[in-house]
Amino acid sequence: MTTLTTAPLAPLLERLFTEADEASPRNDPAFSDMTTEEHLRLMRSKTEYVEFYGRLKDYPLAVSRETGALLYILARSIKATTIVEFGTSFGLSTLHLAAALRDNGGGRLITTEFEPSKAARAQTSFEAAGVADLIEIRRGDALQTLARDLPESIDLVLLDGAKALYPEILALLESRLRPGALIVADNADYAPDYMGRVRSPMAGYLSVPFAEDVELSMRL
Repeated sequence: MTTLTTAPLAPLLERLFTEADEASPRNDPAFSDMTTEEHLRLMRSKTEYVEFYGRLKDYPLAVSRETGALLYILARSIKATTIVEFGTSFGLSTLHLAAALRDNGGGRLITTEFEPSKAARAQTSFEAAGVADLIEIRRGDALQTLARDLPESIDLVLLDGAKALYPEILALLESRLRPGALIVADNADYAPDYMGRVRSPMAGYLSVPFAEDVELSMRL
């Protein structure tokens, strides 16, 4: 039995995933009518991300069930005790990572969210799941909130916020990544600069596509 598969977290996750499935932005004409070219431009923009993601503030933007389980497995397998997450949204990925910390014996998870309403909803879920003591939500632009007060050593990073900022966020965290630290980047195909960096033989990473829409990298 694990924190992930038992109450109170397991039924909470099932409810949150069901709600996320029913609240997809694909059902909103403002987004479903967007051209592929416009969507790609906004996803890769380093200047319009606040407005773009602000329009998505009522949507969970959740990881898949499979990616959530993968995050738990990875964090458990490396016995992570320090985790940094870029992009909390409603907190589904955060809950999986916090469950791993709990089952690893404890630790610290720093997660970032610039939409106050999303941060508030996520905090409610963390408390309901009994893992709020492991999680620090930093509210605001991650380029500022992750530029200070970081752990001396980071075991695992999840990148799942504005895709265009992946290289900048990695740069903020890079000096704290321990050898063997894992970086999980969701939808990294929208961040070609990031992909070029972690796949470069000279950059100090080993990186491979892993699971659907996930790039998995290890700090060498």
